[in-house]
Amino acid sequence: MGNQKQHWETVYETKTPEQVSWTQAVPETSLELIRACDGYLNKSIIDVGGGDSNLVDFLVADGCIDVTVLDISEKALERAKKRLGEKASRVKWIVSDINDFAAETQYDIWHDRAAFHFLTASDQINCYVETVNQSVVENLIVGTFSDDGPKKCSGLDITQYNETQMTQTFKGFDKVSCTTEAHVTPFQTTQHFIFCSFKKAQIEKSPV
Repeated sequence: MGNQKQHWETVYETKTPEQVSWTQAVPETSLELIRACDGYLNKSIIDVGGGDSNLVDFLVADGCIDVTVLDISEKALERAKKRLGEKASRVKWIVSDINDFAAETQYDIWHDRAAFHFLTASDQINCYVETVNQSVVENLIVGTFSDDGPKKCSGLDITQYNETQMTQTFKGFDKVSCTTEAHVTPFQTTQHFIFCSFKKAQIEKSPV
């Protein structure tokens, strides 16, 4: 974890939002998928790898009552808190590498845009999936670089996914939808993403 954490602390210490590729003024796809979840305003929501994303601002403005943002970088979360001002107190903030994260509660909605694809080793991916299986009770939303997207981000290798691979990875969930997004970066390049929304699979009870 040490090298990864230092990498991201340096990124958020030395670069402005306009200098990193993932910045979105309005995270439209993420918001659309979260807002499509039944009763999302009253659900527990976690944004994994949220960094200083603007997503939390919109969720708070919507009136969501239980929002958590998790990121490996403390500096990223500090920037988000500063931007939100007094509204930051409405959010739970967790500094953790996702593979070290031991959830103390379960979440109705798990959202991850562009954190999951930084996991490139099978044991990391399996750990993430196990955490999701244990921590998510209803909705899972994951956005990653698609198979025609970048192969690196912020100088780090990533794992590309297509719809079939996403569905096979999260076997404990039923696919609701998968959509592609052409994200235009602050420097006017285009990155291709795939966003998949899932519902927790219901275990059928055997007849007595």
